[in-house]
Amino acid sequence: MRILKLLIVEDDPKLCQLYSIVLNKAGYETVCADNGQMAWDILEKEHIDLILTDLMMPVMDGYEFIRSVRQSNPLIPVLIITAKDDFQSKSRGFGLGSDDYMTKPVDVNEMVLRVRALLRRAHILEERQIQVGETVLNYDAMTIERKGECRLLPQKEFFLLYKLLSYPNKIFTRNQLMDEIWGRDSTSIPQTVDVHINRLRRHFEGNPDFEIVTVRGLGYKAVMR
Repeated sequence: MRILKLLIVEDDPKLCQLYSIVLNKAGYETVCADNGQMAWDILEKEHIDLILTDLMMPVMDGYEFIRSVRQSNPLIPVLIITAKDDFQSKSRGFGLGSDDYMTKPVDVNEMVLRVRALLRRAHILEERQIQVGETVLNYDAMTIERKGECRLLPQKEFFLLYKLLSYPNKIFTRNQLMDEIWGRDSTSIPQTVDVHINRLRRHFEGNPDFEIVTVRGLGYKAVMR
């Protein structure tokens, strides 16, 4: 089995060494870079399975680095680890395409758990299939199967359900789902998401494996039963 390689982008050498030691003990191979440009050079030469990156760095900061990564590789998991704990920084980081966000000082054991979760989701994307209990979603066929019964969903409904089930218990706002499923240039309104969520609930009202929950004032999440 191939050992997964993680890229740590951190301009503090002691922190980079700490993260590397912890992740090596967890079974991963690591490579370090002290700025975004160095990290970008590494990405062009080596296969990287996941990126952990700081935001405030010399030469090329984390924001610019993430933007460049997402333009060339929309699927590689990106975990931000930074001292910037304000909402604006988090919003900007997620808006550029990061998958998770931790603020320093971090619990390195929690960091390992988050890395594992992100890699699991990346595997789901690579396999293009999700199994939740006895329910199986096939991305290529846009079908949902359970106990021999197969259901074909309209494209937007399938993509919406696939997104929610890829990140169980994660809350998505209407705007996030609109950008992801309909695209940022769409002329549809955010309430379009509500219509599709209601259709999904009707389709899977009796499904014992999951449910779609409304989080008042925030958005929606998928919960395993």
